[in-house]
Amino acid sequence: MEVYWQDLHHSDLSVQQLYQIMALRNAVFIVEQNCPYQDLDGADLAGENRHLLAVFDRQLLAYARILAPESLEKPVKIGRVIVASEARGLSLGNRLMEQAIACCEHYWPQHKIFLSAQAHLQEFYARFGFLVVSDSYLEDNIPHIDMVRAAK
Repeated sequence: MEVYWQDLHHSDLSVQQLYQIMALRNAVFIVEQNCPYQDLDGADLAGENRHLLAVFDRQLLAYARILAPESLEKPVKIGRVIVASEARGLSLGNRLMEQAIACCEHYWPQHKIFLSAQAHLQEFYARFGFLVVSDSYLEDNIPHIDMVRAAK
């Protein structure tokens, strides 16, 4: 399967792309994980934030949101990492993380990369060089840990 990767500044998103992103995030994070939370947080269309999309046959299969550093000392943040249920088992999660890290290193090479990971995914993110930097905590009733990857 040949997936088309798009790394887009939020101002380059079409209405259809934004709708697909919100629909996928809603389907997985809210419905599938049975976790009502406020997904629309004001960051999707702010500053230099970016969106990473994996598309096949005009369908969004994987996605991550990249939040630009808030200052010179702050890390770039990878979040909303998601693979559609019908695309799981195709190693898209691995490819998505490779693309997300490449995006961060391209636009913000001097910054550490941060993510708030669901605790059960610690080993997955560790394969990409992320180290745990916090104790486990509950976010929306799901155990999470903070992880950081050093700048290259």
